[in-house]
Amino acid sequence: MPPRTKRGAAAEDSAPVSTIEPESDPAKELLWARPGFLVRRLHQIHVAMFFEECKSPNITPVQYAILTVLSVLPGLDQTSLGQEVGLDRTTTADVVRRLEERGLLERRDNPADRRTRHVYLTKEGRSVVTALRADMARAQERMLAPLKPAQREVFMDLLATLVEANNQYSRTVLRSM
Repeated sequence: MPPRTKRGAAAEDSAPVSTIEPESDPAKELLWARPGFLVRRLHQIHVAMFFEECKSPNITPVQYAILTVLSVLPGLDQTSLGQEVGLDRTTTADVVRRLEERGLLERRDNPADRRTRHVYLTKEGRSVVTALRADMARAQERMLAPLKPAQREVFMDLLATLVEANNQYSRTVLRSM
């Protein structure tokens, strides 16, 4: 049903101002009551903002997360790297391979254990992390902009609480903080 409004100039002059009743949207009401739906939608929005802000090097948020982790924890093996970012072994290996092909990181065999490979940023990889840092910060800022500073802190604390409390249900368990 469309919103109700007054009709005609005569009604406008003589009748009290009517209120506009919002349309009922039962699908929206059901979906917006589901935290999973809202989290997924917020993730879609974040990815769009990431790509708007981080235009130049054609890096995805997952790739940037891997590069970021390696910038502070160089030499992780691929399994540990996946645990830091929350990716399974197959996905981690695929993303690492693609970043290696682009010259942003390199894998080195572990002489103590031939089954594992350690991952390091290349000079170009470090440059990408540095170049995108401000762009990523802008994307994060844009996403949180509707919230007041105190609300941002509460929001981030609540997100961390939910992730930590439900971590074991993911296909890939994040390393505990």
